[in-house]
Amino acid sequence: EVPLFERLSRGVKPTVYGETLINHVRMALANLTQGQKSIEALKAGLAGQVNIGTIITSSLTIVPNAIIQTKKEAPRLSIGVEVGTSKDLMERLKRDEMDFLVARIPDEEDASGLLYEDLSAEIECVVARRNHPLLSRENLTLQDISTESWILSSRGSILRNRIDMMFRQAGLEAPTNVIETTAMSLVLNLLQNTDFLHVVPQDFARYFEHKGDLSILPITIPCQMENFGIIMRRDTVLSPGATILLRHVRSAAAEYRKQWLD
Repeated sequence: EVPLFERLSRGVKPTVYGETLINHVRMALANLTQGQKSIEALKAGLAGQVNIGTIITSSLTIVPNAIIQTKKEAPRLSIGVEVGTSKDLMERLKRDEMDFLVARIPDEEDASGLLYEDLSAEIECVVARRNHPLLSRENLTLQDISTESWILSSRGSILRNRIDMMFRQAGLEAPTNVIETTAMSLVLNLLQNTDFLHVVPQDFARYFEHKGDLSILPITIPCQMENFGIIMRRDTVLSPGATILLRHVRSAAAEYRKQWLD
């Protein structure tokens, strides 16, 4: 019982009510198109493309296991995985370049248009090369490591800010001998061939410690990131392939939590 269009001398134009209805019709048509593509994918044996983004922590644990199980169920499904920071991945999700993320929602992000499902917490630790001199030190403190050489993320990143703040709150200067990079191939090479230190999630550290590539320093640092989880746009209708991968991400996360609790 509202006017949807305003008559003009030539044609009509939508009223504010009409624009609102048009926007919803466009979304409905887009969902119908996605539904048609989903049916075609089912008929073709779940062929198609799924694109997801993940932070480093889950890229070594939850996501690989989920992909393995998904490929067993849908071997013809093509899965693209982008590893990056939550901020960069969020931009790609908003541009509809990703089906969903395994990441965290940045503090400055407007989450009203997002769906979030918590998966796990991330606890940070300090790693170094095997046989690093600090590994034999007893009662290691923040003061002992504050003057060491470090590999850190760039200034302005969430983790870098928290590391710098960690030292300052302890009455210490933040590290000054620093290499700034997040390229893991470079980080690993530098760690294995120098006495530099690096802060990483415990899950990441345990993975490389088990392989014998790195060692975790015997110090608990007061630095923790927010939980991470599954993030998708509220208006997203997932394809059958993306739905299967999402189901296996949930299962892999539950199994991973169970392993560490045991």
